[in-house]
Amino acid sequence: MNDPAHPIVYIVDDDRSVRSSVARLLESSGFEVRTFASATDYLDEVDADRHGCLLLDLRMPGIDGLELQDRLLQGGRARPIIFLTGQGTVPASVAAMKAGATDFLEKPADPRELVRAVRSALAADRRRRRESAEMAEIESRVSLLTPRERQVFERVVQGRLNKQIARELGVSEKTVKVHRGRVMEKMQTDSLADLARLAERLGIGETPV
Repeated sequence: MNDPAHPIVYIVDDDRSVRSSVARLLESSGFEVRTFASATDYLDEVDADRHGCLLLDLRMPGIDGLELQDRLLQGGRARPIIFLTGQGTVPASVAAMKAGATDFLEKPADPRELVRAVRSALAADRRRRRESAEMAEIESRVSLLTPRERQVFERVVQGRLNKQIARELGVSEKTVKVHRGRVMEKMQTDSLADLARLAERLGIGETPV
């Protein structure tokens, strides 16, 4: 299936028997699966934009699980990761979870627990993708603002009155009203509350300008 929106569970484990058994389990539960014998193979082949999650062994020759997790984070290719390992330690599990892993399971994992973890990871990836798309849309609206409109936008969401903004920017109150209307139009908002919510997502207006 080539639909980019269709989720894939990526399994990275140097043990062929583990790859095969886990893949069979997940495929029997309705998941699409791709397997890799090494982190290098995964990095070379996987499309970072594809919806999915990563089922990752901790200890592998070459690039191990924690190093792969770090490379994905640093390269902007992160996706939800479930660590599945027979050599887990408390420090390793803590490091993995701090770096954003969704689960850390010991081999052999309970089949029901593994399926639950995969479903949870895919749900997390859907949320991440939806939030990323929403943020990209908001940022595209902000990019339409002129420098002056941006100044008005920042002050409006900080609660400034039109006359205060006019005094600060050295323009007339009528000019501020015009800019304010254009900001609302370009940001596609119908109320100050909606505008404030978008500003909060962007981190705009949190401190006085």
